[in-house]
Amino acid sequence: MHHQTLCAVAVALLSALPGTQAGLYGKKSPVLQVDAKSYDRLIGKSNHTSIVEFYAPWCGHCKNLQPAYEKAAQKLQGLAKVAAVDCDDDANKQLCGSMGVKGFPTLKIVRPRKGGGKPTVEDYNGQRTAAAIVETVVGSINNHVKKVTDKDVDAFLSENNETAKAILFTDKGTTSALIKSIAIDFLDVITIAQARNKEAKTIELFGIKNYPTLVLLPGGDKEAVVYDGELKKDAIVKFLSQAGEPNPDPAPAKEKAKKAKSSSASKAKSKSTSSESSSATAEAVEEVPTQEAPVIIESAPPIPAINTPEKLVKECLTEKSSTCVLAFVPSTHGEKAKEALTSLSELAWKYAKGHRLFPIYEVAKENEAAASLIKSLDLTNEVELIAINARRGWWRRYEGANFSQAGVESWIDAIRLSEGVKNKLPEGLIAISLEESAAEATPEATSEATPEATESSTSEEAAPLTPEADEAAAEASDSTATEATEPTPEPETAAAHDEL
Repeated sequence: MHHQTLCAVAVALLSALPGTQAGLYGKKSPVLQVDAKSYDRLIGKSNHTSIVEFYAPWCGHCKNLQPAYEKAAQKLQGLAKVAAVDCDDDANKQLCGSMGVKGFPTLKIVRPRKGGGKPTVEDYNGQRTAAAIVETVVGSINNHVKKVTDKDVDAFLSENNETAKAILFTDKGTTSALIKSIAIDFLDVITIAQARNKEAKTIELFGIKNYPTLVLLPGGDKEAVVYDGELKKDAIVKFLSQAGEPNPDPAPAKEKAKKAKSSSASKAKSKSTSSESSSATAEAVEEVPTQEAPVIIESAPPIPAINTPEKLVKECLTEKSSTCVLAFVPSTHGEKAKEALTSLSELAWKYAKGHRLFPIYEVAKENEAAASLIKSLDLTNEVELIAINARRGWWRRYEGANFSQAGVESWIDAIRLSEGVKNKLPEGLIAISLEESAAEATPEATSEATPEATESSTSEEAAPLTPEADEAAAEASDSTATEATEPTPEPETAAAHDEL
């Protein structure tokens, strides 16, 4: 009690001192500084996904997060925005309140809608490490990259033949964050597409020999141009700009420009009204743009995707892994895949408001992360849903007639209540996965498993809990240990997302 009183007095004294509560992130920080005036222009109307930290300079947990957050900003540079808002600044308190901020630090992911309109905003509830933040933000980047196959290459090339297109030829089954961000930069300017090395007809058509290879089709009768520069975003954007200028982000402040022009004209018109013009100009400069209310998850966000073998092992295939629900779907979503993923995202969102559900992930069937598991479990359908518990050694397959929300929810409820038959996992599956994990995991992936400091339930999101009653005690003890530990500095190595 005495300690709390001293803290309260210290905070009050610090608040009274000028200059003691400068923002955490300086001018040289890779973290974008945002306030109530600039939020809508820099974040709300951006084409790119953002993660925004709402903090107070005196908050100890905010200071602990700062190194990891700045590291995440460096790794996401050019791919997504990493921003921060000082909620201790009186000018920003209304914005922080409208975003539902009740404790510090609060992290929110802001993602533009594909069809336009107000962005969706969702809480970031992951670990407070650079790697975890980067992984989540990368998974939230909108994908405007078209998949080109031998079946549809002719239609793709003939459609809007006069407009520019670019095709990335790759031997990877996933779409990189780099090419997604480039597609966003050139949205409605150049159509960005991707073709796998297994598409023999398409590969032969363009004479591709090496991977990755980027080919620009300027449009009309102009010859295709093969990119031979450095595989970095700035260089690629410069190359593509010969066919069309990228979208500016943030968008130019047109209204301010018009006001300034109008003010200048009125000054030149008559010296006698100069005082009035000056007054009007001052008002225009001080005027704060109307802050549009954000859309806070009006619809369920998509479930996270697992794109690497390491992540699949870490999340679901170690001897300590609890129940996971995995949706194996083709990378090009058909009707069944869309139905299954929509049902799962709606269920995940529904239960997120109350009881925690099992972690649910999308896994592309073409991804090597899924190949060995699909083969081991003899999964042959176009779309497969399974629940797997590596710690207890069982798995269960969804066998409903369709992927309606009601059918999937009934299946999940049965698992939660331990009803129905569970299959035994094949011998050696977990052991093999653990060996691969030890051999292939990067130092940063290892550091993610280190317990991290979290705030009390009054100032930060609650730690995720499994819905299984018999596992609650073990996970609760893990959560307690996590809360008692300060963050461990992360090694510099991490998965690179700025590559094709």
